[in-house]
Amino acid sequence: MNIPNRHTADIFEWLSKGKFICSNSVEDSSRKLYTVIEENFDDLYHYFMAIGFVLEKGDEYFYFSRTEARATLENKIEQAYRWIDVVDFFTAFNNGFAPGFRFTPSDIMVQVKIDASLKDKLEIMKRLTGDGSYSDRISTLVEKQLVAPGYAELENEITMQYKVLTSFNYIKQLIVSIQIQEEIVHEIPE
Repeated sequence: MNIPNRHTADIFEWLSKGKFICSNSVEDSSRKLYTVIEENFDDLYHYFMAIGFVLEKGDEYFYFSRTEARATLENKIEQAYRWIDVVDFFTAFNNGFAPGFRFTPSDIMVQVKIDASLKDKLEIMKRLTGDGSYSDRISTLVEKQLVAPGYAELENEITMQYKVLTSFNYIKQLIVSIQIQEEIVHEIPE
């Protein structure tokens, strides 16, 4: 096993917090860790598996999952509802909202002012954003639902421009994978 000792602690520190390491990260250090993982994936997979973490590979991102179930079913369902609302809001803001997309909270604010549907979606998400002005709630939404879990990064502090990371595909794929069976009407039982 050829473990890259120099970077293993950094990889563990980042991923164990529930964050993602993405190929299109704004941070050079994160992109370097992505390359280290990509080049040593099998060895790192087995190394982390031995300590109870599963190194998962997505489309241009890495993350940890655990072998044991730590969350209850209700918590998982509640989190899925949040993610659906978040993805719905940001794709309603701009249907091109995907990895590589750049935006500012003020861009969203302008759209909220002219789009009643987007304003309604923001109202629905008060449980995630709390009370306050639209601007404050949008900033909270961006920070807590995109930046904190690692789905976006602040790219420019002066203009407050954010970049959507490849890890955003994780949420989108999760939502797409939800299968809802339509009720079968007039089915004749056998």
